[in-house]
Amino acid sequence: MDDTSYKTDALIADDIDAYLDQHQNKSLLRFITCGSVDDGKSTLIGRLLYDSKMIFEDQLAALESDSKKVGTQGQDIDFALLVDGLAAEREQGITIDVAYRFFATEKRKFIVADTPGHEQYTRNMVTGASTADCAVILVDARKGVLVQTRRHSYLAHLLGIKHLVLAVNKMDLVEYDQATFDAIVADYSAFAEEIGIEGFTATPISGFKGDNITAAPSPNTAWYDGPSLVDHLETIEIANVAAQEKPFRMPVQWVNRPNLDFRGFSGLIGNGSVKTGDAVRIVPSGKTSTVKSIVTYDGELDKAVAGQSVTITLADEVDCSRGDVIAAADNPPEASDQFEATLVWMDEEALKPGRGYWLKLASQMVTATIQEPKYEINVNSLEQLAAKTLRLNSIGVAELHTERPIIFEAYTDSRALGGFILIDKITNATVGAGMLHFSLRRASNVHWQATTITRDQHADLKNQKPRVLWFTGLSGSGKSTIANAVEQRLNMMNRHTFLLDGDNVRHGLNKDLGFTEADRIENIRRVGEVAKLMTDAGLIVLTAFISPFRAERDLVRAMMEDCEFIEIFVDTPLEVAEQRDVKGLYKKARSGQLKNFTGIDSPYEEPEAPEIRVNTIEMTVEEAADHIIRQILPLK
Repeated sequence: MDDTSYKTDALIADDIDAYLDQHQNKSLLRFITCGSVDDGKSTLIGRLLYDSKMIFEDQLAALESDSKKVGTQGQDIDFALLVDGLAAEREQGITIDVAYRFFATEKRKFIVADTPGHEQYTRNMVTGASTADCAVILVDARKGVLVQTRRHSYLAHLLGIKHLVLAVNKMDLVEYDQATFDAIVADYSAFAEEIGIEGFTATPISGFKGDNITAAPSPNTAWYDGPSLVDHLETIEIANVAAQEKPFRMPVQWVNRPNLDFRGFSGLIGNGSVKTGDAVRIVPSGKTSTVKSIVTYDGELDKAVAGQSVTITLADEVDCSRGDVIAAADNPPEASDQFEATLVWMDEEALKPGRGYWLKLASQMVTATIQEPKYEINVNSLEQLAAKTLRLNSIGVAELHTERPIIFEAYTDSRALGGFILIDKITNATVGAGMLHFSLRRASNVHWQATTITRDQHADLKNQKPRVLWFTGLSGSGKSTIANAVEQRLNMMNRHTFLLDGDNVRHGLNKDLGFTEADRIENIRRVGEVAKLMTDAGLIVLTAFISPFRAERDLVRAMMEDCEFIEIFVDTPLEVAEQRDVKGLYKKARSGQLKNFTGIDSPYEEPEAPEIRVNTIEMTVEEAADHIIRQILPLK
C-alpha cells in the first residue's frame, strides 16, 4: 500500500466518523400519520423512506417485484408496500397494526408511526400517538374531511400532541385545484376551532407523485408558497425541548446499588432539568437532599434534561424507592387517591365500573376502581352521551379511586405523571389508557379521623383475632346454611361474630342494586367495606354471597389485614345446585324469566386457591361446619 492510498483511506475514515458524529447529534422527531382509510398514509411514508435513501438494494428489488404483482398504475413502485408489512394488510389494502419506520434528513432524524384508519383500530392509533410530537392528518382531496379525520384529530389533541399538519393528499387527482384545497382547509379549520386546536399547518401534497413532500415546492402548486412537508417537520419543536422548561421530575424506576459504596436512583427524566448541587425533594415522603452526581453509561454529567435516562446519587441517605418521584425541592408534584380522567377503552370486554384494575402511571402500580362514566364522548358530533360503561374504542370521562395516594400531575402539564394505562388483573391485558385532569376536592378535604381505641384493643376485649370467612359458591350450593352452622359453633365457643347474608343485605344496604354485572361488582364492594369496618371492631365476620368474580373477591381480600381474609369455596356442581333449586331461581332462569343468573347466563369464576374447600356432595352440613372450624383454629 502506497502513501497515497493510505491517505485516501484515512480521509474516507475521517469522513465516515464525521458523518456518524453529525448523525448521532441530530434531534429526533416522533410523528404519526393518521386519517381515514385509503387517504394515503402508507404511501406517504413509503415515499419519505424512498426519497431519504432509507431503502436497501434488496428491499428495493423486492418492492419493485411486489409492485408489479399488485399492478401499480403508471408507476414502477407502490410505496405503500414498504410499510404495509402484514399479509392481511396487503390483501385488504389497509393498515391494521401500527408500523414504525425510521428515516433521516441532513437536519433531523425521524421515527414515524403509520396508524390504522379503520374505526375498529382506534386503540392502535392511540398507541402510536402516545409518544408522538406531531400528527400528520391526511385527507383525500377528493373526499375532504371525513368522520375518521375528525376522530383522529380529536384523539391527537386529547393526547396532547401540540403540532398538527393537515396534509391534503392526492392533489394530482383533482388537477392540483387550489379551490379544492382551500375548501378542505376551511372545513377543517372550523372543526379544529370547535375542539380547541389552536393552530395547524396545511400542505397540498401527492404521495404518489411526490409533490411538496421532500423536494422543492412543486411547480404543480404554484399558488402554494409554504414549506414542503419535510421542511416543516424539520422545524417543529420537539416535546422534550419544551418539557425542559418545566419543573424537574424523575420517576424512580430502579434503585441502583451494585456495591456498598454506590447507591443511585435510575429513571427517565420526564420534565425539567437537573444539575449537580440542585436541591431536590423525594415525593411522597417529602425528604430533601441535593444532587451529588448524575451518572450515565457514558460517564458522569454536570446536567441532564427531559428525555434522558440517568442515575442520580444524593448527598444524603434518604428513603427513596421505585415508584417515588425525585422533583425540584421548591416545586414538587401532588399526591392524591381520587381523580377525574378521560379514558380511552381498548378492550373487547367492556369497562366494569367498581372492578379493581391495575393502574400503571410512570413507575407506580396501584389498584384502581373506575366509577360509572360521567359521560361518553361522541367524537363525530362532540356530544356528551349518557353511559353506564365504556366499550371498545369508546372515549369517556369518569372518576377513579386508587387504593393509596399516587404522585401525579395533570396530563396537560406532564405526560409522564398524567398519562396512565389500566391492566386487567386476571388476563394482564392492557384494557384502557387515560389522562388525568385533576384530583377531586374531596380527596384533600376528607380525612381519616384517628380514634383512641385501636382495632387491636377491640379484638383483645373480645379475646379473638378478627377474620372474614368469605363463603362463595353457586346459588343453592349451601353457603348460607353452612355459614349459619359455623356461626352457631363459634357462638358456643363465646366468639363475637356477625353473619352478612347476600339476600339479607339486598333488603337494606344494597336494595338499590340489580343483578347486572356492574351491580354485582358494586354489591360485593359495599359488602367488603362493611366487613372491613366489622373487623376493625374486632368481630369474626361471616359472609354468604355468590360473589361470582375473582377480581371482586381479590378486591375485598386486599381491603383486609394479612391473613384475615379466608376464602371458603362451597364446591357444588351446577347440576346438583340446580336439582336443589330451593328458591326456584334456576327454573325461572331456564325459562328466561330471570336474566343474568349465575351459572346459566352469567359466569361463575371458581376460586383458584381458596383457603378452605368444602364438597357438599361428600359432606353433610354438620361435617362441613366442623371441618371449617378446625381449619380456622386457633381463634386468638
